[in-house]
Amino acid sequence: MKLIRFGQAGQENPGIIDKDGTRRDVSAFGQEFDEAFFGGNGIEQLAEWLNSHLKECPIVPEDVRWGSPLSRPSKIVCIGLNYAKHAAEAGAKIPNEPIVFFKATSAICGPFDEVMIPKGSEKTDWEVELAIVIGKKATYVSEENAMDYVAGYTIHNDYSEREFQLERKGQWVKGKSADTFAPLGPFVATKEEISNPNSLRLWLNVNGEKLQDSNTDDMIFYVPFLVHYVSQFMSLLPGDIISTGTPSGVAMGFEPPRYLRGGEEIELGIEGLGVMKQKILPFS
Repeated sequence: MKLIRFGQAGQENPGIIDKDGTRRDVSAFGQEFDEAFFGGNGIEQLAEWLNSHLKECPIVPEDVRWGSPLSRPSKIVCIGLNYAKHAAEAGAKIPNEPIVFFKATSAICGPFDEVMIPKGSEKTDWEVELAIVIGKKATYVSEENAMDYVAGYTIHNDYSEREFQLERKGQWVKGKSADTFAPLGPFVATKEEISNPNSLRLWLNVNGEKLQDSNTDDMIFYVPFLVHYVSQFMSLLPGDIISTGTPSGVAMGFEPPRYLRGGEEIELGIEGLGVMKQKILPFS
């Protein structure tokens, strides 16, 4: 199943993409795609409800905005330097353990929303990433059982301001959390839609030029281990996101770097998870 949300920012309604690729409004089901939904067997209940109500679900007009496919989670946990080739382009050693940092949930926006360069930014960068959506509370989970706690997957463009992140000392969260810096979507694919999350092509274009083109099999730490590892340090709640890192080809890795400017267009996708597009706006 493919879960979506649609409508004006802050007023989104839940929906699904049916087998014909049509967006349908499932507001009548009566649940938002939030912690209560993911943690309360909402996916299974919605699937059962759709068996007898799908044809009654209104079609969402094509011109209606796509929102983030899940309501604001309690946290976005990000993994740094998790692709071997990206670590190499950054001149960094392969980490012995996952590098973990947070991204503010206020950065979340829709998959086709405009992205605003932050005030004072000169080094805004892109990062296509596979995002794991947690399906039930995970605390001290074993690696062997970790997939039982996964609800599904979506795309995250982990926009980053590299000066704020790396040159202004402190936590990376400063460079990751500007408004609009976490487009998610276009949908959450539930777990059965993706047979192997550790073998998916992912790519990103800037102004039509492909600058990231890799596969999640280049990840240093795979999906089950990441769920297990993060759960040793905090409880992951239903609907939470673990963003699994980006492959090589980020702006910072070029010589000279190719940081974003207003007017540029980003397109990115992951096998089985669709495509997102964002236009970059200068700060105003």
